[in-house]
Amino acid sequence: MQLYGQLNPGKTAPGFSEILSTMVKKDGISSVYKGVDAAIGRQLVYGTARIGLHRTFSDKLVEMNDGKPINFGVKTLSGMASGSIAVCIGTPFDIALVRLQSDSMAAPEDRRNYKNVFDAFIRTTKEEGFGALYKGLGPNILRGMSMNVGMLACYDQAKEVVAKLMNDPMENGPALSTKMGSSCVAGFTAALFSMPFDVIKSRMMAQKIDPKTGIMPYSGVTDCAMKMFKTEGAGSFFAGFSAYYGRCAPHAMIILLSIESITQGYRSAFY
Repeated sequence: MQLYGQLNPGKTAPGFSEILSTMVKKDGISSVYKGVDAAIGRQLVYGTARIGLHRTFSDKLVEMNDGKPINFGVKTLSGMASGSIAVCIGTPFDIALVRLQSDSMAAPEDRRNYKNVFDAFIRTTKEEGFGALYKGLGPNILRGMSMNVGMLACYDQAKEVVAKLMNDPMENGPALSTKMGSSCVAGFTAALFSMPFDVIKSRMMAQKIDPKTGIMPYSGVTDCAMKMFKTEGAGSFFAGFSAYYGRCAPHAMIILLSIESITQGYRSAFY
């Protein structure tokens, strides 16, 4: 849905369910899981780094604040720093993921036809150079920063608010009701904050050299954003929000609900 306007200029993007049904009819049920190996690799590298770094930074900042809770501005800075570092580690997997998925909408003669994530790495490096693995790094960093702020910083802040509403003293960590309420908030803010950057990132990663002009469609983040706005309108920055929220919200809730229990268990066992 994010790439539809780029691959089909002037056409209105179909809905989430229509795209899914078309993919299944055209390429089979496996097309829905195209790039799953890249997605798993991305989470193993980028996902763990951004969460682990944010927790490490936050704990250190609380320690420097004499054990008192840090304010939302400091939480935001921690989320931005950890998100940007993690993106620099995981961008090659993002490149592979976007390209593997975009093949399903491209014309047969324009498909890259990567076999898997490792084939994508090897061919991208051979055909376009090592630097191609970091195409779209700029918007990806902005996306990682906004995602971490929306998911982790907002979750930390929401816990304090929800705990007061639920009369949860959080003496031994937040109660399940506090975790559920906070993770619901974080799932929405993560999707809302990061969506425009995610669209730009996907388009820059999937772009190819225009055979007529011999140059890339977008020269950078600003150029991509301006062209999208002029040709497709402001709504293009939130193309596929329903699908993106459907991905972000459960993902955020599962991670945020499990990370508290895992962290508490780890500390009980090793501290």
